[in-house]
Amino acid sequence: MTTPSQTVGPFFGFALPYAADWELVPEGHPGAVTITGRVFDGAGEPVPDALLELWTGEAGDRGALGRGGSGASGFGRCGTAPDGSYRFRLAPPARPYAALLVFARGLLKPVWTRVYLADTPDPLLDSLDPVRRATLLAQAEGHNVYRFDVRLQGEQETVFLEF
Repeated sequence: MTTPSQTVGPFFGFALPYAADWELVPEGHPGAVTITGRVFDGAGEPVPDALLELWTGEAGDRGALGRGGSGASGFGRCGTAPDGSYRFRLAPPARPYAALLVFARGLLKPVWTRVYLADTPDPLLDSLDPVRRATLLAQAEGHNVYRFDVRLQGEQETVFLEF
């Protein structure tokens, strides 16, 4: 039997999107951070049907209560809008980055990257030349608001990780 990553869709997506899937913390959560951005293909066109998953580490890192409680969750999911945009609201990550998975047409498996909210010493960042390093750094757009665009191909392609 083949698995979804070995075949070409469409696939039944019942319950894949869920209410407030982009909110890792509730509105008004102290210190909440918002990450917004857009997903672009190799031609620089927005990807209107990508799905992003954001992981900030173990939910227990911040005493999280999970989805049903009033605390933080370490996981969120957001589909892109027609203009390729997405957003997440989260507690500041316990690590210097959040992990981001991108599922999109043309990809048989998701691609992994990191979203760094600050340019800090880090083994991965330190191993990259400045141009590639910049693709992992979110840009501050206001108080606790950051922009992180994902470029799936091209000269400014986001750095993706192998596991």
